[in-house]
Amino acid sequence: VAGAVGYFTGNLPAPLDETPDWVLWLVAGVVVLLLVVIPYLRWLAHTYTVTTRRVIARSGLLRRTRTEIGHARGYTIAERRGPIQRLWGAGTLTLSNGVDAPLRLVDIPSVRLMNETLADQVEVSQILAHRDSHAVPIVPGPPPPLPPDLA
Repeated sequence: VAGAVGYFTGNLPAPLDETPDWVLWLVAGVVVLLLVVIPYLRWLAHTYTVTTRRVIARSGLLRRTRTEIGHARGYTIAERRGPIQRLWGAGTLTLSNGVDAPLRLVDIPSVRLMNETLADQVEVSQILAHRDSHAVPIVPGPPPPLPPDLA
């Protein structure tokens, strides 16, 4: 855009040679706004956090939205990669637990690694949840007496 504006300022072709230069600069500003500034702000407004317990997605510049999905409940992971995303190793993950609305993680770098990490976290969280559900209850009070042969 900068090169085209620099070249065409004062040097427009015949049918447009009577157009003022400020129109060229205005069109260049709109192009930069639509193709650079707005996509950058949209990207900047999305934050994804993966912890050992949940995935948190935050989005929005003026009105913030927060969505979480826990690993212990389990979810399916769908991976989608377009041709440009494949070149950069990025992709979009969709996490769905069948109850809530699916959570889309858009343009994740190293999407394969993130997919494996999330699958491992779901497995570990479900193992821990199963173990905790079968734990021996702790009864308050003094411990029971030892048998006579151990005393």
